[in-house]
Amino acid sequence: MLIVKDMCKEYPNDQGQVVRAAQHISFEVAQGKLFTLLGPSGCGKTTTLRSIAGLEKPSSGEIIVGGRVLYSSDRKIFIAPNQRDIGMVFQSYAIWPHMNVFENAAFPLRVGKVKYSKKQIEDKVLRALHAVALDGLESREATKLSGGQQQRLALARALVMEPQLLLLDEPLSNLDAKLRERMRFELKRLQRDLGITTIYVTHDQSEALALSNEIAVMKSGHIMQLGSPREIYEHPANEFVADFIGTTNFLKGHITSLSERSGYFNIQTPIGNLTAFSGESLRVGEAVIVSVRPENMHLSIERPDTTNVLQAEIHTKIFLGETLDMQVKAADQIMLARVHPNFSPHVGTHVYVHIDEEKCIALSDTSASSQTLKIS
Repeated sequence: MLIVKDMCKEYPNDQGQVVRAAQHISFEVAQGKLFTLLGPSGCGKTTTLRSIAGLEKPSSGEIIVGGRVLYSSDRKIFIAPNQRDIGMVFQSYAIWPHMNVFENAAFPLRVGKVKYSKKQIEDKVLRALHAVALDGLESREATKLSGGQQQRLALARALVMEPQLLLLDEPLSNLDAKLRERMRFELKRLQRDLGITTIYVTHDQSEALALSNEIAVMKSGHIMQLGSPREIYEHPANEFVADFIGTTNFLKGHITSLSERSGYFNIQTPIGNLTAFSGESLRVGEAVIVSVRPENMHLSIERPDTTNVLQAEIHTKIFLGETLDMQVKAADQIMLARVHPNFSPHVGTHVYVHIDEEKCIALSDTSASSQTLKIS
């Protein structure tokens, strides 16, 4: 439904230097799916979104929505934003304070090129307000809505034109933590029920994992990894993705030998020998970084009868309600484990740590001065 091909966006900064805001961005989004552009500030995600909306003109590439070319550098095509059939919700919501709920939602219909009758406007607005659960609030002043209701009103205003594509630019960032969590469910329900193709921009990893069918993790204008939330979380393509998505432990090491199973490697690390999985083609002697999520650090008092087991000592622990975060120390290496609160040995207790081989992910260590070590 949406195709972005090799899109680049460059512009000069105040010092006259070229800023490469988006570099060779390519992805496709199927009809009815929610696709998230995720990354830290300045990574190019909003520039990409604004380019799709037509608020930025890319330097090169191609953007196609529903088979219609909206931008092509080769064919010299640039469709104006108001002719793209795209709805957009901004971080600030941009609610008109002097209008009530009905008039805010009706505004795009009143100022658009297509002239609608009073009955058509009423039908479309009421349908949009019903979709976002604002029925019965048509006459309320927009400024008297709660933060969550204002966010839903902004959505209704975007949906009232029944756009082919919906663009959401960090729409939940102004809400408090509990309301933000509740609105994630609302957004997911709304997007699923309406079946509208949606591009979502956020720097919040939890938000991206909760809402998305597919995620593009961005850094410095480039897509670092493209995949489903589970793929990106469980099998990060590089150290940046592993570190940015959720919490992880990193261990530097080098490959000593190939495992009997395809895709698995035996690795020497500061805490001992580990067997880890990698989707990369790694070589014996290559410097790697092993990524292990805290929830995949299984602690026990008795030594388990399995592989990838190491001894450690409880260093610090923090009670978080539904979980217990523990720092464990093994061979001067501090690592984070996340366990059920029922398991709560005292600080200083010696424990065994078991890590599933498939949850132990080996990544190329691009920062290593020498990528290959001689193994005697």
